[in-house]
Amino acid sequence: MSMEDRIDRLERRVAELEDRLAILDLIASYGPAVDSVDRKAVAEIWELDGSYDFGGDPLAGRNNVAALVDLETHRQYVSAGSAHVLSNPRIVLDGDRAIAVNYSQVFVKAEHGWRADRTSANRWELKRTEDGWKVESRTNRLLDGSEPARRLLRSEIDRLNE
Repeated sequence: MSMEDRIDRLERRVAELEDRLAILDLIASYGPAVDSVDRKAVAEIWELDGSYDFGGDPLAGRNNVAALVDLETHRQYVSAGSAHVLSNPRIVLDGDRAIAVNYSQVFVKAEHGWRADRTSANRWELKRTEDGWKVESRTNRLLDGSEPARRLLRSEIDRLNE
């Protein structure tokens, strides 16, 4: 292998690592953004026409996704004391697009400690933009034994086998 080939290979590997780190940082920013009721920070995670489907009617558009911090259920979580905790995602890169699959839990302060109020499977579809990686869509399903949540977790594995 020539020196030029080795350098090209190394540059590709570094670029992939940088993409993975950027996606990890983006997804990790979600919990602190919603727990601090920072509408602007939530909006910055999503692409302008991005969406978030957590059951029911999906939120469409960056501003509508960011407005989730104003929902009564979210305000109740925050006023009680809450933490949105996300697991490390499994990321599949495909050029300027990526899919990430992970778990999320919402912990709420209870009388004697904390309780997990929601445990969900998540699929994030991301796109590289001029402003870096952004979420095109996030789908979240409760891990309640139903097929939709398991299907979300398999979606990343299915993508690898395409």
